[in-house]
Amino acid sequence: MNLKDYISGKYIEKYQYKSFQPTPINTSWEFSDPKLQSILSEADRAIGELNAFSQIVPDVDFFIRMHIAKEATQSSRIEGTQTNIKDAFLEESDIIDEQKDDWHEIQNYITAINSAIKKLQEFPLSNRLLRDTHKILMQSVRGKDKLPGELRSSQNWIGVSLKNASFIPPHHDEVPQLMSDLEKFLHNEKNYVPHLIKIAIAHYQFETIHPFLDGNGRLGRLMIALYLADNSLLTKPALYLSDYFERNKTQYIDHLMGVRDGNHMKQWLIFFLHGVIETAQNSIQVFRNIINLKNSIESEILPRFSTRRQNNAQALMQLLYKNPIIDIKSVAIILKMNTNTATSLISDFTEYKILHEITGQRRNRLFVFNEYFAIINDT
Repeated sequence: MNLKDYISGKYIEKYQYKSFQPTPINTSWEFSDPKLQSILSEADRAIGELNAFSQIVPDVDFFIRMHIAKEATQSSRIEGTQTNIKDAFLEESDIIDEQKDDWHEIQNYITAINSAIKKLQEFPLSNRLLRDTHKILMQSVRGKDKLPGELRSSQNWIGVSLKNASFIPPHHDEVPQLMSDLEKFLHNEKNYVPHLIKIAIAHYQFETIHPFLDGNGRLGRLMIALYLADNSLLTKPALYLSDYFERNKTQYIDHLMGVRDGNHMKQWLIFFLHGVIETAQNSIQVFRNIINLKNSIESEILPRFSTRRQNNAQALMQLLYKNPIIDIKSVAIILKMNTNTATSLISDFTEYKILHEITGQRRNRLFVFNEYFAIINDT
């Protein structure tokens, strides 16, 4: 099927509403548009550069953890949460009651990503993996009673009510067959579709099917990262599009509806690929900035510590790349030192402006590695 001949589906009359029945996507696709081909080539290069760069970054897994935390925060913000990336590293006891639901959603997202990436080593991206991941996403949060890990068995909608919905996905009886078609499309090697085009189409189709009663947006965005990892486009899970979708939220929604109502798949693909390019370039810059920060601290600040304290200072720096918000007690436990030693070490790091105290308390103080957070947030 040539892209210009694509028909997205049709609206089906139901009792007092019309649901959208999407066209199956597991078919041959032809992409002859020069503009689309050019942007695809640029996106492929950007992904390749990011993959190569991530493999030469020292301790890259520490920094990937920050990417995941940002993805969890931004993806949840699209759904209306009010948290920020620093909250992801706080303990539940440090979160005010009004934000605990939001905090749990972010923690679930982080757990879901890590679990899904690990499971990809055992079996490929599939409906089974998506259901397992959805179950983790919805555990003990808003929507926990809406069949976590199970395809919906009733009609859902986007909007304030079914009668006043902005979009009504297909009837629940159609969901199993449509999700089976989506899974086959993801793994169809006979009908070749470039990877970035394939996951862009798959993401659109997933959001259109809306196969779960809740949590579809978060899982649909997470699916993009899982596909890239499953197909070895990225050795490390270093690219997440939620920040791009959040900053361009109106366009994101408009492009999805543009496909449904006007068959504008080409415009959606171009929007998606621009997101890949921008996000990959930003991720590379994040890695560069972190390396520069790391080199600066190692050359200008750590040498100020005496030989006797050098090992402790190095150990605390390693800890901060993994846990950029710490307290004295946790440092003492993790680094296996007494409280006085941990207090003195954190005091020096504060004096050298690596750490900043954020609670203003005399006890139970929290310290944050602000420059590190700034790199993640500002790029």
